[in-house]
Amino acid sequence: MKPWSPLHAQLHQTLRSHRVDTPARLSTGLLPQASKLLVAVSGGQDSQCLLRLLVDLQHRWQWQLHTIHCNHGWREDADANADFVAQWVADLGIAHTTQVAAQPPRSEAAAREWRYQVFGEMAIALGCTHVVTGHTASDRAETLLFNLVRGSGLEGLQALTWWRSLSPETPHIALVRPLLDITRDQTGQFCQDFGVPIWEDATNRDRAYRRNRLRLDVLPMLRTQFNPQVDATLAQTADILAAEVAYLQAEANRVYEQCVLNEQIQRRSLRTMPLALQRRVIRQWLMEQVAMAPQFAQVEKVVALLTAPNRSQTDPFPGGAIAIVDDPWIRLQAQP
Repeated sequence: MKPWSPLHAQLHQTLRSHRVDTPARLSTGLLPQASKLLVAVSGGQDSQCLLRLLVDLQHRWQWQLHTIHCNHGWREDADANADFVAQWVADLGIAHTTQVAAQPPRSEAAAREWRYQVFGEMAIALGCTHVVTGHTASDRAETLLFNLVRGSGLEGLQALTWWRSLSPETPHIALVRPLLDITRDQTGQFCQDFGVPIWEDATNRDRAYRRNRLRLDVLPMLRTQFNPQVDATLAQTADILAAEVAYLQAEANRVYEQCVLNEQIQRRSLRTMPLALQRRVIRQWLMEQVAMAPQFAQVEKVVALLTAPNRSQTDPFPGGAIAIVDDPWIRLQAQP
């Protein structure tokens, strides 16, 4: 009989109760019965815990599992780390692939982009419908704080959602994070209780990385001085924000269809809308017209045009275009 623990029960219940709406507008579970799953495994405690849980629940859900490890080639022990993961997965009897970067990525962002490209290519090659990662409530708390101090909007604060399409190029492949209500302390305790081996990545304790300073310094201080359950509390906040962002974006899409015609904003219609929707519509308009992710100040300059006198204009956006009032419209005009 497979082992069973409170964490097994928690994940099993999460998978039974959590529903998502797919791009095809079908409601489905996070990891539906008999799905073919590509599981990302780094060797750290979170992904090790995830894989062991999935293996133990596999007989109940009839999944097909395949694991993947991405070797960035950054560390001297990167190959040993990859071998450790491959041996652990072999011991579990799961099919496995190790992918090695042709050149070490130049940054964390580049590494993430490469990993997700690999995930997509491998999922397509294997016929997997879901890519599963071991992100936890603690990761979600860190991401919320990190994006908050960087000045992100609601989208940034609710990042690390339970489910999303892996990429615009692969909308039929889901990226799923089923441990978002489980903390890093819980995954560590699980690995200890069940004898799950862990690869200790020394870079996780390198304070040269800003995320590590949040993990090693800021969050422990918040737990000690403010709230022992701060990881779970912040993760719940991100979950609340995710639902509200989805609602606001759906409303903004509806308003956009009403107020943006022939690439121009009908300002008399848009200015009757709540400010939150005005900002979202204008942000989307700028993204489409000048191919940039606009900053808050740039969005606000266009918001001001909703009530400004005719012929009012903004200063130039990147690329040189300006937004100008040509009542009843706001339009973009190229500068000579």
